[in-house]
Amino acid sequence: DANQGVQAQTVSNFYQAFANNLEIIPVINKIDLPNADPEGVREQLFTLFEIEPDKCFLVSAKLGTGVLQLLDAVVEHVPPPPSNSRESPLQIFLFDSWFDKYKGAVNMVQINQGILTESCQIVSCKTNKEYGIKDMGLLTPEQEEFPALYPGQVGYITCNMKTAKEAVIGDTFYLKNNPQPPLMEIEACKPMLFAGIYPLNPSEYKDLRGAIEKLCLNDASVSVSNESSPALGSGWRLGFLGVLHMEVFSQRLEQEYNAEVILTNPSVPYKLVIKGEKNIKELGRIKMVQNPSDWPENVKVEKFMEPMVSATIITPADYLSPLLELCNERRGEQISIVNIDQTRLSMQYKFPLNEIATDFFDALKALSSGYASFDYEDAGYEESNLVKLEVKLNGDTVEELSSIVHASKAVSKGKMIVSRLVEELPRQQFAIAIQATIGKKILARGDLKALRKDVTAKCYGGDISRKMKLLKFQAEGKKRMRSIGNVSISKDTFVNILSNKR
Repeated sequence: DANQGVQAQTVSNFYQAFANNLEIIPVINKIDLPNADPEGVREQLFTLFEIEPDKCFLVSAKLGTGVLQLLDAVVEHVPPPPSNSRESPLQIFLFDSWFDKYKGAVNMVQINQGILTESCQIVSCKTNKEYGIKDMGLLTPEQEEFPALYPGQVGYITCNMKTAKEAVIGDTFYLKNNPQPPLMEIEACKPMLFAGIYPLNPSEYKDLRGAIEKLCLNDASVSVSNESSPALGSGWRLGFLGVLHMEVFSQRLEQEYNAEVILTNPSVPYKLVIKGEKNIKELGRIKMVQNPSDWPENVKVEKFMEPMVSATIITPADYLSPLLELCNERRGEQISIVNIDQTRLSMQYKFPLNEIATDFFDALKALSSGYASFDYEDAGYEESNLVKLEVKLNGDTVEELSSIVHASKAVSKGKMIVSRLVEELPRQQFAIAIQATIGKKILARGDLKALRKDVTAKCYGGDISRKMKLLKFQAEGKKRMRSIGNVSISKDTFVNILSNKR
């Protein structure tokens, strides 16, 4: 970007492509903007990646400047996909799919060898299911039907797939009665962030389930499992690759399917090392916990481990001081700070994933006036001092508001949740004690006073003992009501608390 300069995502994507020996074509876009500085960005690319300035293509997609030269460079430098003989047995590689409401699952495939025609009966290596070709063709860029696809071509096919889950990314198809080995084994993505998702209106459960299945068709990295909550009803526990992935998925549900959903606070997968023979037989030596409700007692755990990430922050030098404070507040460990040029810095940090899973990106943008960029990648697990923070109403635990936090953050987070509940919960006929606890230790408490009727309003004078008698009866009634009354949290209250609305 000629206006913003090198972003953190650019650094991450460059090293991934470099590690896989891919051809890299440097392009500087948006050169038509008034504040564009192509020469400065060329200097940044040379400093970070040792890319010669004269090899960078200057492009304005808006005006079309340099687009033809870039397309010619793609044809010249990017090698074509390898193609084998047409006479060899058919072998097809599936690398993408999406859902069409008229055709069902549409699969993007590459023909590795052989010829694919509409009369072919193909079999999946992953599911061993047989399919007949209904429609096939090329993208030009619109879908255009062709009678056959040949080795090296990339096209689309539709077949009689009954469910969206049958389209497995990385699958290999072969001709019936002529089995072939898989072209590639793609490991399933490991989710790094988990959140519960529930329909705002319980009657929309089936529609939301269908929308999630269709979105997962071309986003196989999302893991889905059923979940239920006494307060929020039936829903799902979804696993995502990161914070941005979760936000994009929820926005697509709202924009493409008009789904109104409740998204709970995200949690990360923790690794617990269990101690004691009896506990190991019950839970296993290593237990992975994604939901606070599955957290075992501390006496059963030998070691708590939380996921870490290696993060890159690229920012103007003017915002260094507030960003350092933010990183230290989020338990960040500084690795390096490097000058890209005279005005921009590259900051390398190691963070606990849980600390950047909620509002870190928003805080980063606010402190840097929107100029800083952020990217991160998995850095394994490290031992940590973790505790389960529970929220109790009159002694009853509300699991939906429980969370796993670092011991140093437990008191501040407990006070924040209690104060929010005091603001959001409606008053009852009896007093409500709101507590944030770790085990039997109370970290924060708030009291929601009872609604009180003026029982002495009908007394117009007379002896004071009459008023005291009425107040005594009222106090006894409220004490009895508190012992048998249940505190119910409405769905609107949950929505306000979980969405961090003030």
